[in-house]
Amino acid sequence: MNNKQILSRGIRSVRNVVYQEHSPTHKVGLVIEPGNWEDSDPFLLMAEDFFVRGTFGMHPHRGIETVTYVIDGKLEHMDNKTGGGELLPGDVQWMTAGKGLIHTEDPAVGETVQSLQLWVNLPSDKKMTEPRYQNMRAQDMPVIHEEGATIRVFSGSSNGVTADTKNHVPITMVELIVEAGSTVTQDLPGSYNGFLYIIEGTGTFGSKSTKGKKGQVLWLERATNVEQTEVKIHAEEKMHIMLYAGQPVREKVVARGPFVMNSEEEIVQAYKDYREGRFE
Repeated sequence: MNNKQILSRGIRSVRNVVYQEHSPTHKVGLVIEPGNWEDSDPFLLMAEDFFVRGTFGMHPHRGIETVTYVIDGKLEHMDNKTGGGELLPGDVQWMTAGKGLIHTEDPAVGETVQSLQLWVNLPSDKKMTEPRYQNMRAQDMPVIHEEGATIRVFSGSSNGVTADTKNHVPITMVELIVEAGSTVTQDLPGSYNGFLYIIEGTGTFGSKSTKGKKGQVLWLERATNVEQTEVKIHAEEKMHIMLYAGQPVREKVVARGPFVMNSEEEIVQAYKDYREGRFE
């Protein structure tokens, strides 16, 4: 295939997110289930959480980035390396755990937060990078206004508009609000693996107009043999969608608890370092 062609990607799978009550204060649905490392690369897992204050205590991470998008409620973040902040609906926190930090995310008093948290794998040469925190306010991010659509760019680019978000792994993250009857197109490098999550509404997606609705995750077909691709999205009802796509890391994944490394030895070392206070 000619590399100059722009391939319209189809959808390779559609899955309903199933919600479970973890506790009286926490309901969760796995948008990306962990363990299918090659299929979801560079993404490790994504959870849609509904929770109140006190659900999560301080806990460590190493070897990953967490990307938290707030759908509803006020979320407070605190960690032992980079400070913290407050996120409102539509805001994103991009936290690079790298070599290790200890953090918590807690709804403000009296708030129930609905959020999407994505775990991004870090390549072996970035696993032990310095921790970093990017607080990305919705109103500060680049926005594209098209007829019947608003596209907010949190990472990477959309139709020539680029966010200045710092990435260890190249990632496009966009929020799309598409009015009923409208169609939009998102461009992506052919090497990227990606998915869409529908927060609200119904529509059709990709080259075969695959149907999708609220609470479904749609994985894009692979397109590694072309340079540029695009994804067509048509709203039947008004839709609120998150699209994530990234360059696969293509390395062995060894994950246990909050740590994701490349070998069992590195996992053992992570737990040892945490127990011995080296995350402080």
